[in-house]
Amino acid sequence: MDKPQELVLTKLGEGLPAITPSFGAALAEACAVCLENQGHLQGVELTVNGEFTASFRLYWQPVTQQMLRCWNDEEFTTEQAAYGIAFMLIRQLTQFTVIERSRKGTGFDYWLGSEDEAGELPFQDKVRLEVSGLRKADDRRVRARVKQKIEQTNPSDGKFPAYIIIVEFSRPLSFIVEK
Repeated sequence: MDKPQELVLTKLGEGLPAITPSFGAALAEACAVCLENQGHLQGVELTVNGEFTASFRLYWQPVTQQMLRCWNDEEFTTEQAAYGIAFMLIRQLTQFTVIERSRKGTGFDYWLGSEDEAGELPFQDKVRLEVSGLRKADDRRVRARVKQKIEQTNPSDGKFPAYIIIVEFSRPLSFIVEK
């Protein structure tokens, strides 16, 4: 396996085409809270399996008491943190980035697309993205979540492919499926 790449989670605060810097910074905070909650230290290795095989060393800002009070809802925090890591992984592993939040009822979370050299976002080659996070789960539960999320995207199947990304924070790992 190649040497792990780095994911500096605070870079989410720079924003993405569909992620404002403020929202990105919030996602980075959620990532930090989840990773420190699981006892991880800076540089912990995230393993990626499924459609891609890779590893990344994760770096985040220090967690403060204010952040812990802000991110006290474990389920919500884990979901937001999973978005943050998924957005960074999709940029590292594909030519896509997050270009638009999907609407409720579509069965997926975001649209992915490509930026051209001028930073323009041509709305072609769109790909769906569905993300889910688990704070602590065994392989059986991760596989069950993958299956659940694959089925969740069924109503919007048709013209556009999809990536399903599950992020588990205790080991930490990410499982990516292309559909």
